Amino acid sequence: MSTAPSPDTPVMTPPIPLEEAQRRLLALADPMRREHVDMTGAIGRYLAEPLLARRTQPAGHLSAMDGYAVTDGDLAGPWTIVGESAAGHPFTGTMARGDAVRISTGALLPCDAAAVIVQEDLTRSDDALALTGSGPSPQDRHVRRLGSDFVTGKEVLPAGTRIGPAQIALAVSAGHRHLPVFRAPEVAIIDSGDELSSDPENCATHQIPASNGAMLEAMVAGLAVQTRRIGPVGDTLDALLGAFDEAAHADVIVTSGGASVGDHDLIRPALEAWGAKLDFWRIAIKPGKPLLVATRPRSQRRQIIIGLPGNPVSALVTGYHFLLPLLRRLMGALDPAPMVVTTRLDGDLPATGARREFLRGTWDGECVRAVRVQDSGALGALAGSNVLIDRPANGPETPSGANVRIYILQNGGIA
Repeated sequence: MSTAPSPDTPVMTPPIPLEEAQRRLLALADPMRREHVDMTGAIGRYLAEPLLARRTQPAGHLSAMDGYAVTDGDLAGPWTIVGESAAGHPFTGTMARGDAVRISTGALLPCDAAAVIVQEDLTRSDDALALTGSGPSPQDRHVRRLGSDFVTGKEVLPAGTRIGPAQIALAVSAGHRHLPVFRAPEVAIIDSGDELSSDPENCATHQIPASNGAMLEAMVAGLAVQTRRIGPVGDTLDALLGAFDEAAHADVIVTSGGASVGDHDLIRPALEAWGAKLDFWRIAIKPGKPLLVATRPRSQRRQIIIGLPGNPVSALVTGYHFLLPLLRRLMGALDPAPMVVTTRLDGDLPATGARREFLRGTWDGECVRAVRVQDSGALGALAGSNVLIDRPANGPETPSGANVRIYILQNGGIA
C-alpha cells in the first residue's frame, strides 16, 4: 500500500531539461528600471533603448591616407602644391586643375578636391609633384566619404546592446555624453553549510574554506552588478531565515549548498517559511541537478532566488547557465543566453547517462580535450579548464575528431 509523503518531505518531480528551466527562469525576470549614466558608469551595462546618432560621421569628406589631394579627373599630373590640409587644420583656399594640396590622414578634403594620391606614388621637388606610381583606383579609394559611418538620426546601437570599449567610442562619436541603460541589480550571495570556514587561512580539519561565494562574486563581476556576500550560514532554519532577512533588499538572491534532499539541506524549507514560492527544482544536467528557483513578492518588484548546489563545479556550471543569463535579462540584454561554439574533439569520450553532461575541458581555439578529473569538487581541474563540453543525455561514445559543442568560460585560460 502506498503512503503519501509527509509535509516535510519534498515531492520528487522528474528533473526538467536545461532549456525549459532557462525559459522558466527568464520568464520571471522583468528588466530593471531605466536610468541615464555617464560613459564610465555605462561600461558592462545594456542599452535600455535604441541609440540614435546626434551627428554625422564623418562630418565631411576625409583623407584615409597621407598624400596629396587633387581635383576631379586630374590623376595624371604633374601638379603644383598650393597648400596643406592637416587633421584639425583644413585647407581654406581654392584649387584649380593642376593644383595639389598636401593632406594627412583624417584631414578634411579641400572643397575642390576629389581624390587622394598616396605619397608613395609621387615624387616631389620643391612645389612640383609628379606621379611615379599607379594612382588611386577607384578614384575615391583613399577617401572617407561624408556620412559613410553614420548620419544624424540613424540607429547606431539597438536596445539590449552590451556596452564595451567599442560601443563607448561609437556612442561618443555619435554625440552622446550619457547613455540610457537599465539599473544594475543588487545581488546577495549566501554561502551555507556547517562545514564552511570564512577564514581560508585558519580552517580546521572538519572544515573547508567558503570558496563558492568568492567564485560567484567573481563570475558576475563583469556585469557591473552590485554584490553583497552573506555567510557562511549554518545549517539551521533560524540561521537561514536570518540570512534571507539580511538579503531582503536584493533583487536576486543566490545561495550555494543546501538545495538537495539531505537532512541538512534546508534551503527549500527556509525559503517556504520566509514566504517565497518555489517555481522549479531539479534539472536534468550533470553536474548541477539540485538547482532550485523561487520568487518572493515585494511592493515594487519580486525577488528571484536561485539555489545552487554546494559542490563548486556544480555551482559554477549552474551559475553559468542560470545566474548569468538571469542577470543579463534583468539588465536588458538582447540575447542573455551563453554563446555556443562548435569545435573538434581531441580524444574519445564515453557514452553518456540519463542526464545531459557538461564536462570541463581545455580549448586551444582549434580543438577541445576533456580534463582528466571530472569530480564536481575538483577545483584544480576546474581552474585548469576554459570551456564546458556539452554532451547530450543518453548519447553514444564520441570519437576523437568529431564535432562537439562547447561553452567558453571566462576562467583564466581564454578571455
